[in-house]
Amino acid sequence: MRTPSMKGKATRRRIIDAAADLFHKQGVQATSPQQIMETSQTGKSQLYHHFRSKGGLVHEVLQHHIQSIREGSAAIDYEITSWSDLQRWFRAHAGLQEKYRMTRGCPFGTIGNEVTENDELIRRDLELLFEVVRNKLAGFFLRERTRGRLGPGANEAALADFCISSIQGAMLLGKIRRDRGTVDLAIDQALNYLAGFRRSVPRRRGSA
Repeated sequence: MRTPSMKGKATRRRIIDAAADLFHKQGVQATSPQQIMETSQTGKSQLYHHFRSKGGLVHEVLQHHIQSIREGSAAIDYEITSWSDLQRWFRAHAGLQEKYRMTRGCPFGTIGNEVTENDELIRRDLELLFEVVRNKLAGFFLRERTRGRLGPGANEAALADFCISSIQGAMLLGKIRRDRGTVDLAIDQALNYLAGFRRSVPRRRGSA
């Protein structure tokens, strides 16, 4: 079985990167194969050699996002080991929006907003993507609860879902209003809510 050449891999990656940026900028439906080819500087034969359909390309873009999150190479760092990291995670989303002058929302949410009842593969890809993010967040809250730094009524999975829902809604509103202040205010409120579950652990006598 022939393995893809280095040139072929580079072409495939260039197409995925171009499609990911266009999907983020204007959505899947508004992005044509011609735009993807022009942005990636590839031809029709190259595009359809690597991806048999537009739906297949969306699938690969989402799989690339999932891999990037898992490997730590995504635009936002999802490794959260402290409350400071959690604050940084929230603020990084606002920073990403500001980079595009508040004209874009979340790259995942943008694709998700277009999913129809017939897009089952894409829906499952998005479900897996958000599950990966959810597990990263829930893992942090679970570790905090194990260390006694989270209130007894806290549910790590629910708190993770709250974080995701809060930032998705904040970014959507920020995009509509073209206003980072809207996003920052929503983040402040989310962080204040989460702080209500935080507990301090008394130091043992003699500890440094």
